[in-house]
Amino acid sequence: MAYRSSSRAKISTRPRRTGHGVTVANDAAEAQPEISPRTKGRSALKRRAIIEAATTLFLANGYDGTSMDEIASMAAVSKQTVYKNFADKQQLFSDVVVGVAARAEEFIAVMRKVLHETDDLKAALRVLGQRYLLTVVQPRGLQLRRLIIAEADRFPKLARAYYERAPERTLTELATLLQSLSEKGFLRIQDPEIAANHLAYLILGQILDKAMFLGNEYAPTTEELERHTDAAIGAFLAAYGA
Repeated sequence: MAYRSSSRAKISTRPRRTGHGVTVANDAAEAQPEISPRTKGRSALKRRAIIEAATTLFLANGYDGTSMDEIASMAAVSKQTVYKNFADKQQLFSDVVVGVAARAEEFIAVMRKVLHETDDLKAALRVLGQRYLLTVVQPRGLQLRRLIIAEADRFPKLARAYYERAPERTLTELATLLQSLSEKGFLRIQDPEIAANHLAYLILGQILDKAMFLGNEYAPTTEELERHTDAAIGAFLAAYGA
């Protein structure tokens, strides 16, 4: 019996040799689908929309009060797209918290700029104090703090990660900057970590407590914040000023 050869050509995935004895991969094996820049851009936009929607809903409704369906609806994407980017609600919540915590680096950059090469320490500390207050007591930041505290027992590692990346990271950098100012003769500091804690809590303590507990009912005026900052800086310099 004669056998007819198939009309379909078989594509070999084995390497082939050139006339110079160089082994190269087969064209079919080399072909890999490429993601266009436009597709990557759309994916990034969708991911940002999901993060933004999740942040808004988590802060407004809490962790248990937020569903993936609601997040998909607000982000204007399919639920499948949400799960394509995030394995589950816990991972999405974690990414929201860690992403917000990473913004502490923006304030740290401000600290460095204000304190690194100042010739007027009191004025620099005054600017730093006001910026510190405005950064910490802005509404979204306060909502996030309340949410993390509320979920700290359920997600202890996440709460620790937020603390280490935001409050603790800020205090560590502040201690380094105060130590540098002490070495230049602007301050008298024996323990820069303690000095950084004193300065931070003089600036934040009372205002942050009120803002955390009173919520939207508490809205200090610019004059009140300036007066509070001036008093905090005065107390700090009375203790540590050269």
